[in-house]
Amino acid sequence: MSQVPPSGEPQAYVTPQVIEHRAPNAPPRPAKRGWGGVIIGLMLLVMAVGLGIVIGMVVGNIDMAATDSHVDERYHSLSRFASDKVAIIDLEGTILEGDGFVKKQIDRVKSDKSVKAVVLRVNSPGGTVTGSDFMYHHLVKLREERKIPIVVSMGSVAASGGYYVSMCVGDEPNSIYAEPTTWTGSIGVVIPHYDMSGLTEKLGVTEDSIKSHRLKQMGSPFKEMTEEERKIFQGLVDDSFGGFKAIIKSGRPAFREHPENLDKVATGQVFTTSQALAAGLVDKQGFIEDAIDRAIEIAKLDKDDVKVVRYRKPGGLFDVLLDAKVAQRSDLAALFDLTTPRAYYLFSWPTIAKFE
Repeated sequence: MSQVPPSGEPQAYVTPQVIEHRAPNAPPRPAKRGWGGVIIGLMLLVMAVGLGIVIGMVVGNIDMAATDSHVDERYHSLSRFASDKVAIIDLEGTILEGDGFVKKQIDRVKSDKSVKAVVLRVNSPGGTVTGSDFMYHHLVKLREERKIPIVVSMGSVAASGGYYVSMCVGDEPNSIYAEPTTWTGSIGVVIPHYDMSGLTEKLGVTEDSIKSHRLKQMGSPFKEMTEEERKIFQGLVDDSFGGFKAIIKSGRPAFREHPENLDKVATGQVFTTSQALAAGLVDKQGFIEDAIDRAIEIAKLDKDDVKVVRYRKPGGLFDVLLDAKVAQRSDLAALFDLTTPRAYYLFSWPTIAKFE
């Protein structure tokens, strides 16, 4: 349909259009953000942590009154609600560092006056001379300062440094128990050395380090060991070996009276339990329960009124992250240790090979 304008001439009808006017170059408005989601997320995190603690207390039997930032105390056996305790201290694996979880367990026992006796559970092939002596020293100090007995329970292996630390029992008779399948002994000292000079020569690598003295780099795996260096290392081994035997005499009175018998077994050889019993290296064949009974007997406690406890590392998220960080540093340290001459109370070649 057409309309007739005033002029009288017809024109086509045009549909009107609506045009939206915007300010030039106007930026889009940001979406509104609130703190509601953040707050809800934090509340859920707190609830999850709280739930985890409750579950840990129920399932793991954690004694929260006896829990600190270093170790968790857990019920092991006998009377759960007794006031007197026998504490199991675990020495597991190769002894490399002194101030580790074993030391934290020792410190925990030292501060807990309700602990009346200790069972040292040893399952270790040994380790560094310094680390082994550190553990031995602090266990003896614990025994003397707290006036409490220590009984040793040997696991699958308690050799070299593991045997060294076991001497913390002192003169107490019938205080070292070994399981029927335990390997122990391996009394000796070793400074590992690997001569890779032939390999580097084939690869065209020349060792030309700058040093202040010809002995500064003794023990390097990238050059042959000289006779002078070998004599020096042998002197270090002999001195450490003499210290090892002195510690054994402190924990094995029979060897003080007959040192020649100690010389017969201090050859680096490892012994089965029956062989160790015959040689006087251990006192009894038995399991950890037998060692606990002996500790109760020495401490003159009532077995029906004793709580046996064991310690564990905390299992929180932050502890897991911290352990991962420590493990990362330990791997780097182990890499450098391979090229560092170091004396070990360590059982045999297969144990050393694990670190390669």
